[in-house]
Amino acid sequence: MTDHGSLFATAAIALYAAHHVGDYWVQSDSWAREKGMPTIDGRLACALHVLSYVMTQLVFLAAALIVTGVGPDLTWQLPTALLVSGVTHWTADRREHGLMFWLARKIPGKANFLVLGAPRGRHYDDNPTLGTGAWALDQSWHIFWGVFVAALIIAA
Repeated sequence: MTDHGSLFATAAIALYAAHHVGDYWVQSDSWAREKGMPTIDGRLACALHVLSYVMTQLVFLAAALIVTGVGPDLTWQLPTALLVSGVTHWTADRREHGLMFWLARKIPGKANFLVLGAPRGRHYDDNPTLGTGAWALDQSWHIFWGVFVAALIIAA
């Protein structure tokens, strides 16, 4: 019998660590700059980033499940969880061309938050920081889908 609580906790912490490593350490600078562009190169950069991100999650999950001995047969759960994580990661990282930005503009108050801290117009050196509203929405989106929902699927 599977201990679903232990499986959820193990998967969640592995996915959370993998999220940060995959999103910041594994992602190349060119992917980070290009993945939101409305071109084939932008879509390719986003696809390569998402693939490397999901592979990072798979490695972290495998290590955590093997070391803890928590993992049962995950024939449908693991691929489903990684598919949900990858698809939803894509929908945020396509930026202006993705679902997350569209949705943020439809929710009252989120359109203003989306541009909080963003550089003004052509002042690209105006605010060189990760701490923007778009970054906060992006990270919470990834953690909800790629960590919480994916861990729930794995523990199902």
